[in-house]
Amino acid sequence: MSFSLTSILIVPKKLTDKDKNVIQMSAQLCKQLQLNQHSELNISIGRKTIPAIIQIEDLPDYMIYFSEGFMESFYLPIHPIKFQAMVLPEYQTLKLGPVAALLTDSIENKNTGTKFRSIHLFCEELQQGFSENGGFFYVFSYKQFLSQGYYCHAGTWTAAQLPVPDVIYNRIHSRAREYKKDFKHFREKVTKLLIPFFNDRFLSKWEVYEHLKSEKNLDSFLPETKLFSKDHFYDLAQKHHTLFLKPIHGSQGRNIFKVTRAPDSLYTFETSLKTLAANQGGPFSLDELYQRIKPFIHERIYIIQQGIPLLSYQSSLMDFRVLCHQNSDNDWRVTSTVARIAANQEFVSNLARGGTLTRPLNALRTCISDNKSLEVLAQMKELALETASILNRNSQGIIGELGIDIGVDQDGKPWLIEVNSKPSKNFEDGLTKIRPSAKAIIQFCTILAFDTAVIKEEI
Repeated sequence: MSFSLTSILIVPKKLTDKDKNVIQMSAQLCKQLQLNQHSELNISIGRKTIPAIIQIEDLPDYMIYFSEGFMESFYLPIHPIKFQAMVLPEYQTLKLGPVAALLTDSIENKNTGTKFRSIHLFCEELQQGFSENGGFFYVFSYKQFLSQGYYCHAGTWTAAQLPVPDVIYNRIHSRAREYKKDFKHFREKVTKLLIPFFNDRFLSKWEVYEHLKSEKNLDSFLPETKLFSKDHFYDLAQKHHTLFLKPIHGSQGRNIFKVTRAPDSLYTFETSLKTLAANQGGPFSLDELYQRIKPFIHERIYIIQQGIPLLSYQSSLMDFRVLCHQNSDNDWRVTSTVARIAANQEFVSNLARGGTLTRPLNALRTCISDNKSLEVLAQMKELALETASILNRNSQGIIGELGIDIGVDQDGKPWLIEVNSKPSKNFEDGLTKIRPSAKAIIQFCTILAFDTAVIKEEI
């Protein structure tokens, strides 16, 4: 981050209409910001800039008074708001921000108030983080872009027309929705407004594999993977003891097949596909198995992934989710790591399928020594960071966070199982109110907002 920011509390004040654009601050703050107290100053919030007149008053050095009318001009609610501030001297502009908006398709208006379904608590966490760190946060749906969003004050989410955001954090849950015509029109608007838009889209499993496979230093950590076809299925089924068939656009452990080779060239299978679950089993010949599976794959694109014999936790499947976020130096850092334990009789560890969480070292120490556990955890984090860096370098759009799933085999070697561009927000232990992953999102929004302001000034 190549700029310094100052925390400022904006406080509404009743002033006459003729003083609507007057802002009041202390002489010390004016000096600190290197402003000329006798000249006009532009105030920029979100994507709107309005001229103002500085008036020196006896105020705390961290505070600026705005008239209520001035706040309304920016579509801000009339209550105190803490912002980060930066002066753009060439344009005599005071940039206040960030105005960060979370995009979701999970807004429900109930008698008990507005709810955001599975990410409601996460939105409250971000709201608290922005209010403490400095910034204005709201939630919106793309169909209401520029006309209505939901901000939180005193514990209540309220609908209002709000500022055009400096940055948008994409938490759309549906891959199909991202391909709809009205969503594409929304994205075009965002692009025309030059608003940074991160977690740009869902990444396909095959796209991820191709990017990572091209890096020689990661090749040995990747299970053999091919696009589903009859030839590839027969080839890999005879080559590996276990295979996983996954839709390239799948999530939450849905629609997955696990194929296991039995004696005498026969095969059994399990699936998380509800319509087929009752018919799973076997043993079947390879031809019979293919004929059973093929109709359920139908025209969807699947990958076939080599199954790795992983360490287990009390006889249950175990893998690890490593959350990674970009930081102020455009590098990646690990913000949390958890072990995911599959529910009984489940072959996937996803929480949506009944999986549970535990601390990674506690889980590893049930299988391997303390020293080896520390070594394996360090290797997993290193593998996750390398993966995040490669995908960030090779993928289109802005990637702010990744959830990277890693398994550990019987020899203690980590294997890269899957990468999620919109990881679940339930993957941490919740011991702190504002988790490291939420703090990382807040920092990234702040960087994108003010970096964009600096670039605009330089253009």
